[in-house]
Amino acid sequence: MLDMMKMMGKVKEVQARMKEAQDNLDKITATGEAGAGMVKATVNGKKKVLALEIDPTILSSSEHILVQDLVVAAVNKALDEAEIKAKEEIKKSTDGLLPNIPGLDFSSIMG
Repeated sequence: MLDMMKMMGKVKEVQARMKEAQDNLDKITATGEAGAGMVKATVNGKKKVLALEIDPTILSSSEHILVQDLVVAAVNKALDEAEIKAKEEIKKSTDGLLPNIPGLDFSSIMG
């Protein structure tokens, strides 16, 4: 019975740390660049675009398709980096609480 109570305590601690990690995802930012820095996108750990910078010299061009492609590339790079940072944050928050079970990735439940 004592082991079950201890296990329930661990579960509550994991839940609290996961909630804290989830709340911290708003604070994580990542920036992706495309076109040698002509387009920059910044996102947070919850995969929300926070900022988009476009070099004015490419806006005046008639290459609007190029600009669209660069924006998509920059946003995707930023989202990839944010996902890596978010997984690191979750791993750090739950370190030592959960057993290392191959194939079990708790960071995926964070969205």
